[in-house]
Formats: sequence, structure tokens, C-alpha cells
Amino acid sequence: MSLDINKIEYENNETLIQVRNLKKYFNVGRGLKLKAVDDLSFDIKKGETLGLVGESGCGKSTTGRTIIRLYEATGGEVIFDGMNVHKLNDDQRINFTRSAQMIFQDPYACLNPRMTVTDIIGEGIDIHRLYTGEERQKRIYELLELVGLNREHASRFPHEFSGGQRQRIGIARALAIEPKFIVCDEPISALDVSIQAQVVNLLEDLQKELGLTYLFIAHDLSMVKHISDRIAVMYLGSMMELTTSDKLYNNPMHPYTKALLSAVPIPDPEKSKSRNRIMLDGDVPSPINPPPGCKFQARCSLCSDICKKEAPKLKEVESGHFVACHKVG
Repeated sequence: MSLDINKIEYENNETLIQVRNLKKYFNVGRGLKLKAVDDLSFDIKKGETLGLVGESGCGKSTTGRTIIRLYEATGGEVIFDGMNVHKLNDDQRINFTRSAQMIFQDPYACLNPRMTVTDIIGEGIDIHRLYTGEERQKRIYELLELVGLNREHASRFPHEFSGGQRQRIGIARALAIEPKFIVCDEPISALDVSIQAQVVNLLEDLQKELGLTYLFIAHDLSMVKHISDRIAVMYLGSMMELTTSDKLYNNPMHPYTKALLSAVPIPDPEKSKSRNRIMLDGDVPSPINPPPGCKFQARCSLCSDICKKEAPKLKEVESGHFVACHKVG
């Protein structure tokens, strides 16, 4: 795959993460492999938010977990601040885990129900020996206030909080060891709609205050537009389109992206009635036995013979806009 995606320019052009031909396959028995992530390449700049969207099962969460090495990569590289994440020794990996953290989708399942909030947030502080004694407790109070909670919450257990409050605890835990990069793995999908905007606004405020870099994984395309500088669209483990948030919403080029955006709800009933909804035929192919050529071919109205034979490469079709489609550009 061409690596020209690095041409996109930003005011801060320093690259924090370089993903190169990343693959993550899972053995499912009888010699078969599930290709959850299949040859992804992209960069994330320092201080930016890259949104990652696509249907359930397309490999978004696996991508995030492989980048921060919760999963070992099957192939390819992840370069973080000049280090190859999947070739670190034990000491280097400990340092890396302090720099890269994750906010999980389920704000209850990811918190130990037998631990108080103090113990949950303080666990990373203890592992990395950042603070002890009164300084440790002071730091925990600071983190709680930073995410919109208060020190009285420190002695409570996860079941005593609402979903939104539990997610704030998860955010505080991720921030406890002062990371540079956070994978936000659908951090709002399990929350009430009224709470989702609050959590997204909190993440934006924290990014500005602490200089954080995010990979924001989500289903809600309208929310992704709100928080992301750039958006990457995945389908069956592969990248279909990558560009800035405004370009993706104003001028989507890949047929799959157009279908996704046509399904985003519009608050105006009249506009909603008049717009053209793109209905995709068929189901997502199996990642164990994906079709040859373009993975989207079976559901694409533009499919031709070349689409069935040759997988399209991600190419720049206009400045800063990359698309993997034989019929575009």
C-alpha cells in the first residue's frame, strides 16, 4: 500500500504514531484465520484526534488494541515516538504503557467492582511509582476534579455511580499516569444520549488542557465529526477512505462512506424526507474468507470486473483526501 497518506499538513506536523501495513489475524481452528485488521497504514499527528468509523465487526477496536499492544500484531509496524511498539523489551514496554492508555466502551465492565475509586485510579500510579502517601491521594483528588467528580467519590465503589460517572472514572484512570496518547474505544456508545455530549466535551477540554492525542473509535458519525480532525473509514479490516472531517462529510467519495453518511439522522424532518438514502444489499462478507479484489465489491453498485480481481490501493485523489476505490480518481 502506498504511504502517501503522510502528505497531509497540519500546523503541528510532528507525527506521534506511524502505522505501517498493520495486520492482526486470529486463529479460529482448522488452519483458518480471521483477518480482523488487514494491511492498514496511517499516521496520527501530535495533538490531533483521528476518528475511526465503520460497521460493527470491521476491526476498529482491534486496530486500537493492536496499536497499544493489548494484542500482538500479526504483521506490520506501529512506530510510537520513534519506537517500534511490537519490538520493545520489558523495560521499554513499561515506559510505553505509561505513554499510551485506553478508555473502554463499557464503563462498568472495565472497573473492578471490588475496588474503590481511589484504588482504581491509584493502581497505575502505584505500578509506575509516580506518587506515594499524601501526594498519591492528592493526585487522585485532582484527577477526580479534572473529570467533573469530587473527592467524596474517592471512597465509593463502581456500582454506586451512574454510567456517565463510571466513564469519568475510567477517563481519570487513563489520565493517572500522564499519557500522551489515548485510544477512546467507543467511549460514549453505552451511555444515555443526554450524557454522550458531556463526555465528548470533557474529552475535548482535556485534550486542549493536557495536549493529548486521540484515536476516537465510534459508530455515531455525527459525534465523530464533532470531535475529529481527520476521519478514517474501515470496512472488513481495510481502509476505505481517509481525509479531514469537513471533507469527508461535505464530499464523501467512496461508495461505502456515502452509504454510511446517508444513514446519519437529520434533526430536520423535511430534509430527512427529501434526502437520498443509500441501501446496501447483502451482508458483510466473512473476515475468515474475504472475497478477492475489493472487499466491498459484493455490496457496491459501481462494481466491475477489475473490482473482483484486484484490491484497490489507498491513493490521494485530491489534496489530503485518500480513497481505496478503482472508480474514484
